[in-house]
Amino acid sequence: MNADGSSPTIFLLSPANLSGLRARQLISSRAQFEAARLYRTPEGVPIAEAFAFMSALYFRGKIAYARRFASSPEGIHVITPGFGLVSPDWRIDATRMKKLRRTDVDLRSRSYRRPLERDAETLASHLDGTGQVVLLGSVATGKYVDILWPIFGSALCFPRCFAGIGDMSRGALMLRAAASGIELEYATMDEPRHRTR
Repeated sequence: MNADGSSPTIFLLSPANLSGLRARQLISSRAQFEAARLYRTPEGVPIAEAFAFMSALYFRGKIAYARRFASSPEGIHVITPGFGLVSPDWRIDATRMKKLRRTDVDLRSRSYRRPLERDAETLASHLDGTGQVVLLGSVATGKYVDILWPIFGSALCFPRCFAGIGDMSRGALMLRAAASGIELEYATMDEPRHRTR
């Protein structure tokens, strides 16, 4: 519970596509934009900045929304293949990028599943039965839900408007909500999560 007596809101942000064109641009030794230059430094680039570049509107919407509505900066976690849950300030360098790219976001992959389960269980242990955990990512497949739902139970939810719309529309919705200060309505995981025909 927060100091003001309210229940905490925690956000889990799904990762960017690490095999697309923009990911290749980020790690190019010839790239001169800010995120690419940071990537080549010994410290690396913050994952929020890297993922915002790689997935463009969708992740920019997720991180802006989470920063606007999380109970605290510590209430934002990025799902990372091979590393579990990390903060938006966690840095990606060449070594970490190799592990991120070679770890499949697949329930059958122990190198993906185990770190995520470990960190989710640690996070759940601090909730004390209060608050909600909002997944900002795909809920139509099991790649995140099948791991997180058994751990967080009824605390795990998602923006109700995500059902039936694509990534770009989701990104735009979250950017607008962050700008307006009006939080989206959430649904629990036992409500419809798929595209309706």
